[in-house]
Amino acid sequence: MKNKLSTGISVALLVGTVIILATGVIGFGLTPIAPILLVVGMIMVVARLYGVSWQASQKALITGVESGLTPLFLFLLIGALIALWLATGVIPTMIWVGFKILTPTFFLPTALITTSIIGTLIGSAFTTLSTVGVALMGVGTLMGINPALVAGVVLSGAIFGDKNSPLSDSTNLASAISETDLFAHIKNLMWTTIPAWVLTFIVTIFLSFGHHADAHATQKIASLLPLLTPTWWTIVPLGLLVVTAWFKIPAIPSLMINVLVSSMMFLTQHSISAWSKLLVDGFQTTSTNATLIALLNRGGMSAMMSTSMMIMLALALGGLLSGLGILNTVMAPIVSHLRTQRSIVLATLLTGVGANFLVGEQYLATILPGQLFKDSFKRANLSPLALGRTVEDSGTVMNYLVPWGVAGAFTAQTLGVPVLEFAPYTLFALLSPVMSIFSAVTGIGLRQAK
Repeated sequence: MKNKLSTGISVALLVGTVIILATGVIGFGLTPIAPILLVVGMIMVVARLYGVSWQASQKALITGVESGLTPLFLFLLIGALIALWLATGVIPTMIWVGFKILTPTFFLPTALITTSIIGTLIGSAFTTLSTVGVALMGVGTLMGINPALVAGVVLSGAIFGDKNSPLSDSTNLASAISETDLFAHIKNLMWTTIPAWVLTFIVTIFLSFGHHADAHATQKIASLLPLLTPTWWTIVPLGLLVVTAWFKIPAIPSLMINVLVSSMMFLTQHSISAWSKLLVDGFQTTSTNATLIALLNRGGMSAMMSTSMMIMLALALGGLLSGLGILNTVMAPIVSHLRTQRSIVLATLLTGVGANFLVGEQYLATILPGQLFKDSFKRANLSPLALGRTVEDSGTVMNYLVPWGVAGAFTAQTLGVPVLEFAPYTLFALLSPVMSIFSAVTGIGLRQAK
């Protein structure tokens, strides 16, 4: 479709989008669903007034939603898996082990290391958060540590692992967009990834100094331990995740295999009707302990519905902004005037961050700056590896800090902490673009074209 929206109208629509979303989510404390729906309606009406057909807007909207069908289905599987792992004792066992071996003083650094390793092995931040992350949230919260701080540290490790794993979808996408070898791309990421992780680790150590086991927390944990019965078979589904990742089985079939195996274990002691209810409605403990109820009553596909609605609307918004050429119209004049290496890298970073807040989708926020600035990197004699790292440091990681973003909404739903609360503590995501800016300004680690 030939774009019929002028630069002025496109800029006005982008500004209006930011104002409505910020006012609704931050100003009034609304969930993003209603503000996003309002923005989608505004764009479609304005576009029609300026000559864009209803059919063209509808096509762009649907195309945007279609781009996110994979994570939407993935969320349903994760909801089912969390319920199954709670019912079969997998997550309770991990919590029990956590209570036995972790202390408040060393909890945060240990949580960061654990999620970093698991994320790298599995190659999926979503899977890491919904398995080990859920268990660590329970342990840390009961130790009396701020849930937002625990969520930020857990998420930092999960993002690090996802970003540096050859099994990660987002890492493979950034490599493909920049047209670079995957392992060369991961190696080049280390210039910004390692410093960001080390700084995050150091900060978590300092933050841990203020946490000690008070009498109330110790008593609460002691009362819970007898109620958590560890099971030997926990190693099977956890090992299965690693095995499927090792054989590079995609996320959906990998989780489906785990759901099937976990279902078989559940069905050895429960009826089919109980299994069906568990998958849909989630796990409900029979314990009367209030802390255990708050800790374990979660999961199920229905629990993901509000998040899925938000994500569908965010994808629709992204489809309109991209499909109607609004983002390209605004960015094209800016891109054409960039000349220095520093300005090109900084503009790419800002575009990746801005795209996350506008379209709410990690892949689109990676693809858009990658396509917009590919020629600019060539003109500035920068290596494609520099482009791949720049879009990873902004487009990939920042989506977790957007309340209406796919990754941000999923994290908030899974860990039970609002995005605006855990965002300040997700240091790795915040430091990644900072390290890229440092590289652009100093030239350290900024790969030149050969």
